[in-house]
Amino acid sequence: MLEKMSKKFFLSLSKNRLISSGAKKWGLKLGASQVVAGVTIDEVINVLTELNKEGLHCTVDHLGEYVQEREEAINSKDMCKKTIEAIAQHNISSHLSIKLTQLGLDIDRDFCLANMKEIVEVAKKHQIFIRLDMEDFARYEKTLYILEELRKDYDKIGTVIQAYLHRASEDVKSLAGVNLRLVKGAYKEAPNVAIQEKNKIDENYFELIKLHLLSGSYTAIASHDHQIIDKVKEFAKENKISNKQFEFQMLYGMRQELQKKLAKEGYTMRVYVPFGRDWYGYFMRRLAERPQNVKWAMKGLFSKS
Repeated sequence: MLEKMSKKFFLSLSKNRLISSGAKKWGLKLGASQVVAGVTIDEVINVLTELNKEGLHCTVDHLGEYVQEREEAINSKDMCKKTIEAIAQHNISSHLSIKLTQLGLDIDRDFCLANMKEIVEVAKKHQIFIRLDMEDFARYEKTLYILEELRKDYDKIGTVIQAYLHRASEDVKSLAGVNLRLVKGAYKEAPNVAIQEKNKIDENYFELIKLHLLSGSYTAIASHDHQIIDKVKEFAKENKISNKQFEFQMLYGMRQELQKKLAKEGYTMRVYVPFGRDWYGYFMRRLAERPQNVKWAMKGLFSKS
């Protein structure tokens, strides 16, 4: 009960625009530097370089969401383009992850699509993969529409399917052949939209992994759960699925030793590396997922940095 209340509390904080606006002026406070790799492109490039040296691949996310002003969306678009150029310039093994509300999805779908097309042109030049992050269910259909439109001209684009959604299985089937990141889901959704019981979400998550792998599709398994990871390894061996058909993904700052272990075992291990001034919403969702991480925030309150 306490954990559910804590999750609800932090999820509500993640959407508080007043606090989020103030957080941009604070810098990486409240322990956010544990899970956010800096504010500038130079800072994140340094982190990506070090992760690559350890045999870890990356996907970088310039943080931002729920943008309401066109100018801010255009600025975010330009930052995404610059990030791609920096990845290419430094010869870094990294994808780019993008939240479409950062690019104006809530302002106008076609405006957002136009912004994404500009980003795709830069990605195409350098052959860098782009992941459209899935946000809350209110933006779900629009995200799938933009994915479909972009893939008409560039196939190195994928998205995310959340296992807690009732419709997840059908969407995985319809997206066979698309590089999908499979996650459990981190937003608060209504019971008619999403499964509420953790054990049932876990069960559905593994079913989706099996479904996508057996379709021959490239699958990104985003989990810090060693039991899930072990089950995936075993399933792949039993079904003669090559390690090159899937990868494991974890968040920057989480289970670092396990990340290195998987890389040494020959699996593709990709680290989701966020950066930028708009860190607040992302950090609150990390606290919602794992309330024990509140200790970061407590330490951050007394940090001089």
